[in-house]
Amino acid sequence: MRIARFSIDGNVAFGAVEGDQPDELVLDIIKGIPFADFELSGTKVPLSKVRLLPPVLPNKVVAFGRNYAEHARELGNEVPDAPFAFFKPSTSVIGPGDAIQYPSFSEELHHEAELAVVIGRMCREVPRDRVKDVILGYTCANDITARDVQRREKQWARAKGFDSSCPLGPWVETDLDPDDLTIQLTVNGAQRQLGRTSEMIHPIADLIVNISEAMTLLPGDVILTGTPAGVGPLNVGDEVAVTIEGIGTLTNKVVKRG
Repeated sequence: MRIARFSIDGNVAFGAVEGDQPDELVLDIIKGIPFADFELSGTKVPLSKVRLLPPVLPNKVVAFGRNYAEHARELGNEVPDAPFAFFKPSTSVIGPGDAIQYPSFSEELHHEAELAVVIGRMCREVPRDRVKDVILGYTCANDITARDVQRREKQWARAKGFDSSCPLGPWVETDLDPDDLTIQLTVNGAQRQLGRTSEMIHPIADLIVNISEAMTLLPGDVILTGTPAGVGPLNVGDEVAVTIEGIGTLTNKVVKRG
């Protein structure tokens, strides 16, 4: 099931996305929230009539860096022996079609296409054989990074945590095997990144076991799983699109921060 979060006539709701052709997609409005038992209302609205929002509003976004060997090497970094985590605040999250605001304190903004895992239930110290039980589904993410700030400041709070640095969407796909999916990213239609989730150094189960050893994960929390090689610059006016096999495409435009 594809679960979208959207607004229509000033109201926010979740809906199940139905249909195959982009211009024929409809939303069957969900009674309740997708983190508990829910029913479909049978009330349907065309996707073209709503505004898609970030598919979840996470309490926290836990991101894992350097989880693809070629990406680590392209920036001159060692491949980490263990999962390497950092955080993006909830205020960094934007949805499909929302603007990525180029921060005033950076002159080198980069894209990073990623598979995002959406947590479906509160959990801590998750055993490896129970990881699938705590996952609601998967969505596309773009770990927007102020690369010059990242190099200069060493720690990554400002470089990766500024407002609008975490586009998510377009929806959550709940029925998906994430082990070998194509991830690609384009800027103004030109391909920049192309990889497969099978190239991850530490697979999704390792990442969730690792972070849940340290902290409680809540429904709606998001885990970013790393980016393949090919990261590069974004400029004001660029349109950047992340496409993941089996999920869909997340598109955002870069604007000057007002």
